[in-house]
Amino acid sequence: MKFQPRLWCLVLAFMAMPVLSATLETPHYVVEVTSQCEEGNVSCDNVTYVGHAKESGKLIALKGETLHMMCKDGKTPCRFLGYHFFNGNTEYQVLENGILRVVQDSKVILEERGQWKH
Repeated sequence: MKFQPRLWCLVLAFMAMPVLSATLETPHYVVEVTSQCEEGNVSCDNVTYVGHAKESGKLIALKGETLHMMCKDGKTPCRFLGYHFFNGNTEYQVLENGILRVVQDSKVILEERGQWKH
């Protein structure tokens, strides 16, 4: 195979991208959350969710962002709360305190506490 500088640069760039990942395991689900943003960023809008239902084996993959409590100015993110992801009118929240919450049409349809595995 001939050396291809452009391809090699792309591979190096991909390898240099920070990937921060953690897994939340609840009684019925295993959820892997992966941030594609640099460590130290207050907020990130490039986060992935891969959820696995233990009983059915079904998987769902979503893109989302970090979830924060806002500062007094109402614009600046202050306290990190976790992550949220949307699939139509359904919001999946994966919270720092180990809660997996699914909200559909403003109604909580699932809430389970789990353990983070980093």
